[in-house]
Amino acid sequence: LKLPGGLTYEVLLPAFTSARLGASIGRDVTLHTLHYMESQAQGATIFPRLAGFLSVTDKQFFELFVTCKGIGHRRALRAMTLSTSQIAGAIADRDLALLQSLPEVGKRTAETIAVTLKGKVDRFLGAASAGPTGADGETVQTPSGGLARDALQVLLQLGENRAQATAWIDRALSSDDPPKDAEALVTEVYRIKGGG
Repeated sequence: LKLPGGLTYEVLLPAFTSARLGASIGRDVTLHTLHYMESQAQGATIFPRLAGFLSVTDKQFFELFVTCKGIGHRRALRAMTLSTSQIAGAIADRDLALLQSLPEVGKRTAETIAVTLKGKVDRFLGAASAGPTGADGETVQTPSGGLARDALQVLLQLGENRAQATAWIDRALSSDDPPKDAEALVTEVYRIKGGG
């Protein structure tokens, strides 16, 4: 982030956000930021940090995620390699294997996350993370959260795993021509599942 007068800020991003920004190279992007202080060397030195997120929902999830014992800001940024809805689904389903697959998260930390955040992540379930936003504040290829939730409910009723279904939904909605209704989204998810 470069400000007038030559002042430059480094903005730290969750891993899955960095991956999504690959499609926005050369375009202006709007991030929802969180300013926090990070200490080093047992608190002797404190540095200001700025974390960036593509949506307010991702930022709110991050703020909740760091309330877990043992999950600091930097660890949370590295751990968030999956979308907000995928991690929230793993917490809701107590899917410790998926949580342990995240960088910086071992067995004990996964258990702590599942216990601490159980019942607090419902609003993040099935919410597709927004795409990058342009300089005018318009979101680029933003899927409808309601559309993703409706498709997720259908897939869960059909016996699909929440975390896997969420990953398929995110993939389908991030395509160049995303489905416009829940039925088409479910169809596209099964095409993806079948290797299409």
